[in-house]
Amino acid sequence: MLRELTVKNLAVIEDIRVELEAGFCAWTGETGAGKTLLLQALGLIIGERGSAELIREGADETTISGRFEAPQPAVRAELEEILQSPLADEHVLITRRLTAAGRSLAYVDDMPVTLATLRKIGGVLVDIHGQRESQALLDPAYQLRMLDIFGGQEELSAEFRRQAEALRELRRQLADREAGKQQRQRELNLLRFERDELDTARLKSGELKELAQEREKLQHAQGIYDFATEASNRLYDEDGAVFEILRKLEREAERFARFDPELAEIAKRIAGLAVETQDLAQSLRPWSDSLQADPERLEEVETRIQMLRRLETKYARSVDELIEYRKTLDAEESRLTSAEEDREALSEKIQTAHRSLRDTGVKLSKERTKSAKKFATLVQKELADLSMPDARLDAVLTPTPLGKDSLACEIPSNGLESLELMLAANPGEPPRPLRKVASGGEMSRTMLAVKTVLAVREQGGLMMVFDEIDSNVGGRLGDVLGAKLAALGRTRQVVCVTHLPQVACYARSQWTIRKAKKAKRTTTTIEKLDSEARIEELSSMLRGASRGETTRKEAEAMLQAASKKW
Repeated sequence: MLRELTVKNLAVIEDIRVELEAGFCAWTGETGAGKTLLLQALGLIIGERGSAELIREGADETTISGRFEAPQPAVRAELEEILQSPLADEHVLITRRLTAAGRSLAYVDDMPVTLATLRKIGGVLVDIHGQRESQALLDPAYQLRMLDIFGGQEELSAEFRRQAEALRELRRQLADREAGKQQRQRELNLLRFERDELDTARLKSGELKELAQEREKLQHAQGIYDFATEASNRLYDEDGAVFEILRKLEREAERFARFDPELAEIAKRIAGLAVETQDLAQSLRPWSDSLQADPERLEEVETRIQMLRRLETKYARSVDELIEYRKTLDAEESRLTSAEEDREALSEKIQTAHRSLRDTGVKLSKERTKSAKKFATLVQKELADLSMPDARLDAVLTPTPLGKDSLACEIPSNGLESLELMLAANPGEPPRPLRKVASGGEMSRTMLAVKTVLAVREQGGLMMVFDEIDSNVGGRLGDVLGAKLAALGRTRQVVCVTHLPQVACYARSQWTIRKAKKAKRTTTTIEKLDSEARIEELSSMLRGASRGETTRKEAEAMLQAASKKW
């Protein structure tokens, strides 16, 4: 329910603040005073598009604020789901700004939101119907929604839409898998080739360094052999070797030590050198005994080094990094292989989802079939009350088959049938789609008839707005319209812009909208009317300037009789 509307600098409106009330609220006033402009302001705060042309001349921006009351838990839950955040209390403050620079800004409880979010919120809070607008009732999908509300199958319908979207998502995932199938196969082939190549190479950490050292050794094998042999011979093996000289010196030092005891220590040191010389010669023998040039092994080492270098260049990784890279290939192969397995699993899921969607659709179809005739009958009865006694309304359900091919069939969004409201407004005419035959007045009355039928089932938090629903309607029908609006007002807030006193008198509250001159400029004002002011306004609506006491009494009687319907 809209509790307060504030409009600043919107066309001829300079600054208006109006506090609304529950029930049926009527906005009256002369043509061109700004009634529809106020409804346009309301449309802007529920997500309708606006432009800088709406800004009042001389102003920098237009600002419109609406404070809505949403005490119903279901309404609050839906709003919180849209906003993805909890509401602070039972009130929601929506603000819309249009700047001269062309910017459009929207806020909900001071939190910036997109226009798309604002439209969703508006759809929860406000239902606007204007004769000159494209009526939602012309949309077959909207007609189905009305039928579902009437028949109480909203949850089943919502479940069908969820399942339909889930099936679409599964098919999108499968399409992605299919699109990447060739790429995955190429990746698998490359991966397996690399794995085989690296396995064949039998890489070892630090191997390249070891091979480089071995190659150096093999390249200098003859020189090392010659050195070791000659050194071993000179130290120990040949005549006059260092070992033999040291032994001779040791013996002489021992002989002279009898004459000079200090030479005993020298003899020991010479003996140590002899032992060390013998040990050193023995250490050189492996080179002198076995180390020889080995061209075949050198070629093997060179070949291995070249192969490792080639792998490093090819993969742009060192040998140690290639060893780590090889460890990742098995996991990557599993991932790519599982993608193919997922594809098969997705196909099975799609078939299951397709069957579930069909089952839900069949259930929904049965419920809609039960509701359709009764819904059309009740709406037709309401149309008779609205001076369309000969109108015949049919709710025709046309099957929308769900194909057997779960992978390729069209997926309907709203069920296994479409609904078309068929209207024959006059006797002898065949029923034709409502969107093709209804005039503006018939469209407004049909919408009112539908809303009256749905009044006890639709959520009470929805504010309903009717813009000149009484156009081209006489006083007798106006009385019926007023009574219908009053009935709707008992369960929700209804705002109606009207020129008919027979409609306005049924309103629980009435405001008059006028134009006034202020500082040589035209501006719009809105004023809530008390009982006396309402009688005066209704008198003006009845007789204009020629109103008199008789007209006042007539207006008072109308108001008194209509108040019993509030």
